[in-house]
Amino acid sequence: MQKFLVAFGRLNWQLWIVALLLVTSQPVWADTKPENDAEIPHLSEIELPATSARMLVQSSTNSPISQEDVVTITGVKANPTDKGVEVILQTTQGEQLQITNRSAENNFIVDIPNAQLRLPNGDAFIFRSEKPVEGITEITVTNVDANTVRLTVIAEKALPTVELFDDNVGLVFGITSAATAMQPPLQPEPEQPTTDTQQQQPAAQQDEPIELVVTGEQDSYNVPNASTATRTNTPLRDIPQSIQVVPQEVLRDQNVIRLEEALRNVPGITTNVSSLYFANLFNIRGFTADQSNFLRNGLRDRLAGNALATDFSNVERVEVLLGPASVLYGGAAPGGIINVVTKQPLQDPFYAIDATIGNYDFYRGGIDLSGPLNDSRTVLYRLNASYLDRGSFVDFYEDQKFTISPTVSFEIGQRTLLTLEAQYTDTNYTPYFGIPAVGTVLLNPNGRISRNRFPGDPEGRADRVFGRIGYRLEHQFSDNWSLQNSFQVGLLSDDTNERYFIPTGLRPDNRTLEGINYASSGNWETYDLSTDLIGKFSTGSIEHQLVLGLSLNRYDYRYQDRYGNAAPIDLFDPVYGQPGDPLNIESTFRNTVDSIGIYVQDTVTLTDNLKLLLGGRFDLFRQILQDEDQSGDAFSPRLGIVYQPIQPISLYASYSRSFNPALGVAFDGSQFQPERGTQYEVGVKADLNEQLSATLAFYDLTRSNVLTADTRPGVPPGFSNQTGEQRSWGVELTVQGEILPGWNIIAGYAYTDAQITEDNTLPKGNRLRNIPKNAINLWTTYEIQSGDFQGLGFGLGLFFAGERQGDLGNTFQLPSYLRTDAAVFYKRDRFRAALNFRNLFNVDYFESAASRLRVYPGEPFTVQGTISWEF
Repeated sequence: MQKFLVAFGRLNWQLWIVALLLVTSQPVWADTKPENDAEIPHLSEIELPATSARMLVQSSTNSPISQEDVVTITGVKANPTDKGVEVILQTTQGEQLQITNRSAENNFIVDIPNAQLRLPNGDAFIFRSEKPVEGITEITVTNVDANTVRLTVIAEKALPTVELFDDNVGLVFGITSAATAMQPPLQPEPEQPTTDTQQQQPAAQQDEPIELVVTGEQDSYNVPNASTATRTNTPLRDIPQSIQVVPQEVLRDQNVIRLEEALRNVPGITTNVSSLYFANLFNIRGFTADQSNFLRNGLRDRLAGNALATDFSNVERVEVLLGPASVLYGGAAPGGIINVVTKQPLQDPFYAIDATIGNYDFYRGGIDLSGPLNDSRTVLYRLNASYLDRGSFVDFYEDQKFTISPTVSFEIGQRTLLTLEAQYTDTNYTPYFGIPAVGTVLLNPNGRISRNRFPGDPEGRADRVFGRIGYRLEHQFSDNWSLQNSFQVGLLSDDTNERYFIPTGLRPDNRTLEGINYASSGNWETYDLSTDLIGKFSTGSIEHQLVLGLSLNRYDYRYQDRYGNAAPIDLFDPVYGQPGDPLNIESTFRNTVDSIGIYVQDTVTLTDNLKLLLGGRFDLFRQILQDEDQSGDAFSPRLGIVYQPIQPISLYASYSRSFNPALGVAFDGSQFQPERGTQYEVGVKADLNEQLSATLAFYDLTRSNVLTADTRPGVPPGFSNQTGEQRSWGVELTVQGEILPGWNIIAGYAYTDAQITEDNTLPKGNRLRNIPKNAINLWTTYEIQSGDFQGLGFGLGLFFAGERQGDLGNTFQLPSYLRTDAAVFYKRDRFRAALNFRNLFNVDYFESAASRLRVYPGEPFTVQGTISWEF
């Protein structure tokens, strides 16, 4: 333990408290470890009986269960049927069994609190059936404790449909997976091989089913699986890299409408701009993310770099893969990848409307419609639409946005699914560029600049229209091999009819702001095609999940600028509407990037508790900026290992590299090489119980080949070389899920030391902009589970950021802050009402800074009320 502390001695004392808690807990887990790995329970299952707050089918009593009341399950069968698989829990007292059930992603879980599993074979306390039918990975039945039996159904891609039948031989579960639902009935066979624990017996005669059908969307803060890290639906505990998911329930409870609001819940991410800015500019693990760091349903989405292009009316969740991701997604900044996952069509009819009203003239409404379009439910649709009209604490700021997002899916044959998706967004907004540091975070002899000051032309407006359309084709050749092909076109049109003000300098009187009036028109076009061949096979006792992929991308960006000197603005006594110079200076810009990437990834299961992740990608790219043409190539590797000494714990280590094209030539005429990112990461992931998980990650990330001014003798000004280097290292801790029935949490802590290690003009050791060393995020809710106040809930959020540098020269700092959010909500059947409070104590703080002229104040106290109805 002492060597461990010395190795990470640079970390501050708060981190050691967390690490010490995890380390000192291990002897308790070790003492409870059984000899057979298959019998290892989750941490929460060692002594405490499992409980669930959701979907009680038959109410279990709160009184103690005597030994006489415990029903013995003497046999378990998993028999294939024409619809899927039938699981029979054999007992002569089937009517006495009580159950509680819940779902988590693709897993259906049933607890039977008055039963004990005693099978007549060597594995007397566990039953396991692997891949009983297509679409079901595993079915297990095991003892949780002396009085509780748990049945778990793990599906491959989607939550299965489960029906419960009472019978004179016991309980019968009819399970239908998403895959078997698409297939014709199975032909009867003389005998079906099963993993029965005793001789085959005829299937039970089934009565009318009890209402126990689990379909649709989940209701949990804990998301066990994600696809961003591997391009397949993979348990987070099996991924040798930190990945964080902000699920739909958090987005709903916090009333999220912008991406930076969702990403407040992910440690290691900070913003470079304001929540009023029109672009998404984030730092991930210390490094600025560019347009290549955004995905939409696993496809590169450069339009998401524009904040107005992402509307949360059709967003299901946000996944963030922390660290380099070029091995799967090509060129990008090294900090991480942000994947926005949209809502998909549902098999059952679903209709919902919602409306929100708040201070600062905030109004928003939306609809969410879904269901089948034919009787056989082979054609499904989903339609999301919303309209936003809001003001702000900043004078004259306005933002109107209309979005509509239709999605239609088609089952083509038995093994093919085609999904068509589109989005149209029309926005009109006021550009806002912040206020100077002098008078906000720095002293100004004239006093303090009001945080609601608008430094520009109140008549300045901008219009942007976004459009996306694409498809996703999934075909399953067999149980083990499938093909996924996706394509998306993105279009953006920018037309600034009215000029707006951009600051360029502050006069010596520290009150007069100079700037230019600016107007532009432009178009962005993006084309992204991805094809993955996914296969599962074995080499002896070693199992493989192979991904072979090809991606093609094009990004074409062109615009025209018009600008002229603006009338100066007195920040303490502004007079708006003064004429400036005509907009007669024009410039044009065009940038086209084409790339092709070929990648391979193999997830190797050496044993049940030891897994390897091996991957590599080769990219060719060509970039044309104005008349400058550059081509290049890059290879990106990734290597990771996961070791699970006991079932709830995953220890992992990984090495990965990324690249990002750097356009330009050096003084000697040589082309610049791509920037590189190199990361080493180790960590531990723990399932604290069925609904609560934690991740502790240590990383060291270096960005090399950074462009810096070439200051060598004889080199004219304006030339650069690639001798720059930046480094970020730190630790991240996250806890997410359900602590107790009704009590949810998503929390994190990040320590980030991001600094310049090599540069020709900036001092070594300067900290990178907008990166606090310490940051904490906490959001927790509690919903009353029973009684007269059932459905009433409360939420509390704390968001802390330490001091941050405002520029790379480290000439000024943004002070630390602690913001408190809160919520009150009430749910009854299909009705929900909520009040969300942000900055509850009206703290005067600053979100970020772009320069000494552009500091962004945080929003003061705001309140928003939302009413939603499902029907």
